[in-house]
Amino acid sequence: MRRKTMLLLLFCIFSSPLLLAQEKMYIHQSNKMTLGIKISAVDSIWFSNDGLTAFIQLTDTLVNYPITAIDSITFGDNSNTVTLSYNGSDVTVVNPLAFEGVAVTVTGSDVVVNATTPVQDINFQLQGSTPDGMFKIYTLKRYNLVMNGISITNPDGPAINVQSEKKTTVILNDGTTNTFTDGPVYAEPPSGEDQDGAFFSEAKLVISGNGSLIINGFGEDQHGLCTDDEMDIQGGVITVNSAVKDGIHANDGIKISGGTIHVTSEGDGIDGDEGYLTITGGSITTINDSEDVKGMASDSTLLISGGTVDVTVNGDQSKGLKSDREIVLSGGTITIHNTGDAVLETSGSGYDPSYCTAIKSDGNVTISGAEITIVTTGKGGKSISSDADLIMTSGSVQITNSGNGATYVNSSGVMDAYVATCFSTDGDIDITGGSVITSSSGSAGKGFSSDAQLNVGNETSSPTIQITTTGARIYISGSGQNANYAEAKAIKCDSAVLIQNGTLTISSADDGIKSETSITINNATVTINNSVEGLEAPFITINSGNVHVSASDDAINTTFGSGGEFDDGSLMSINGGYLVVSATQGDGLDSNGDIVINGGTTIVHGPSNAPEVGMDYNGSCNVNAGLLVISGSNSNMTQAPGNTSQQRSLKIMTNQSLSATTLFHIQDASANDVLTFQPVRKYYSIIFSSSALVAGASYSIYTGGTCTGGTLTDGLYTGGTYSGGTLRKSFTVSGTVTNVNF
Repeated sequence: MRRKTMLLLLFCIFSSPLLLAQEKMYIHQSNKMTLGIKISAVDSIWFSNDGLTAFIQLTDTLVNYPITAIDSITFGDNSNTVTLSYNGSDVTVVNPLAFEGVAVTVTGSDVVVNATTPVQDINFQLQGSTPDGMFKIYTLKRYNLVMNGISITNPDGPAINVQSEKKTTVILNDGTTNTFTDGPVYAEPPSGEDQDGAFFSEAKLVISGNGSLIINGFGEDQHGLCTDDEMDIQGGVITVNSAVKDGIHANDGIKISGGTIHVTSEGDGIDGDEGYLTITGGSITTINDSEDVKGMASDSTLLISGGTVDVTVNGDQSKGLKSDREIVLSGGTITIHNTGDAVLETSGSGYDPSYCTAIKSDGNVTISGAEITIVTTGKGGKSISSDADLIMTSGSVQITNSGNGATYVNSSGVMDAYVATCFSTDGDIDITGGSVITSSSGSAGKGFSSDAQLNVGNETSSPTIQITTTGARIYISGSGQNANYAEAKAIKCDSAVLIQNGTLTISSADDGIKSETSITINNATVTINNSVEGLEAPFITINSGNVHVSASDDAINTTFGSGGEFDDGSLMSINGGYLVVSATQGDGLDSNGDIVINGGTTIVHGPSNAPEVGMDYNGSCNVNAGLLVISGSNSNMTQAPGNTSQQRSLKIMTNQSLSATTLFHIQDASANDVLTFQPVRKYYSIIFSSSALVAGASYSIYTGGTCTGGTLTDGLYTGGTYSGGTLRKSFTVSGTVTNVNF
């Protein structure tokens, strides 16, 4: 009777002025479900004859409730927030839209929402905790999931299961921690429904706010945070502690503009799948220990333009950043550690290596402002690899690669070797700006390797590049002169190398720069501090710039690679600039074809011991302009420029060894300085060509002595006064080449 009296009183006061400011009547049921009804929609309320049932006539609906199921009725403001409070084994629901198309069904701690209302942007607020529950929603309009300190564990399926195809905005309330955990085995879903992760959505997910979202993914063959649509992460602290598949997965692409994200997973860390992966802000860390997975991946463009990205992949043949199309790194700070080894996959009559790679693209890799640091340690590990071109216009790249190489049988059944490489492309490497530092210390490890062309700098842009390789070579097959090795080259290109501008510094355990076609240097500073062979290609052209090459074998070598002492048609052209070469056990300038010098300054510190010489050519050598000075051994293979040169030359030989501290001086009949030179090692010969040599003029050679007041650069004195030397020979220039012996 008390409830009946209360309801009668309620009915009587509906028209009271006290209700004019209220919009909703809330029915609080004993099953912890509160239903909201618009007061304006209530026509009348009455009771059954036995007083056990209350009837409420709405505008177009009649509803009834057992009196015993109603705890109380209150009045309040209208609201678009449906609140679900999980309390262990049950859920308390406040649904102000119960009669406006939002139905909430609760079974234990399993909640299913079916929203058919035309109202959009409804808030579904989740709070509390349950060890055995879930939240599932169907909607026709976009809505918000408000996380207000919620923890849901679902032992047999997703903790969050969004079956709506409308945009779902997840709001992480400030100061809250929200945790979702699934179980290892999922129950069979209704026909036609997917459930692919601990937090799963069919709709586009937008995640914002400053609270925390934690995912514990244990579902067999399931992701952690997953949508079959797009995902847009704008804020929050998102932690995926585990996932059997991908930590964060979106079928149609992922955009990250803010927040702090940490992902540990057995599958890919963050995968945009068939769509894009775009990162413009935030702080992101991924850790993957499994074989053949990716830290961050997409089938479409992978773009990083801001934020901080830290990726670790430890599994064999895994990838840090991977795109099936292109990777564009235009900003942000990117750090990648890849430690996994290469894996040999059966192919043809042998195997094909698959590498653990920090950055791998099936299309172009473009770096235009990002700051990138890569540490690669695994066997055969690649730091940056592109199936197309690698393009860098600005930003910085620092790579430390210690991966060793190894031998294997390739798909043709032939012994081969795979090696670790800092930059590796099937297309061009085009670096016009920014800063690059690479270090490769593993056996046969390479700095740059391109199946096509290398371009450095342009008319207006000047990059800085430093490449170091220190690894030992790897024996592959053969013996003696036919032995085949994999070697630690700094730069290796199958096509042309064009260095137009910038600063390039190399220290290599083997070749400095090797091209199968050509090397051209224009207006750049190129320094090869250490190498076996400094520059090697069929065609080498130096037009301008400042070039220093130090080598244990040939410093500059033009050859088609066939060897021998015949003219193979290769060509070394020095048209200008400043060139200094030093060869300890090989030739300074070595061409299996021709040498042409049309200008500039060329200084060669050749070997001390025969048979190697300062300059060696199989075809012709024409010096038409510029300054050329070469120190070398007492080999009978010592060559001067040819008689078809347009500028006169001297070939000066002695049987007496001259020490590196002994100056070599030439002056004319008026005691004017023509050459004062100090080789870096003992020498027996000097080849000299200069426009200062005049036919019919007399000159004198001095050795020893000192030069005061001048400038010593690369062994060549300019200015100053020479004195105190020993006169060795006076002679007269006759013909194009004058031979002098003393």
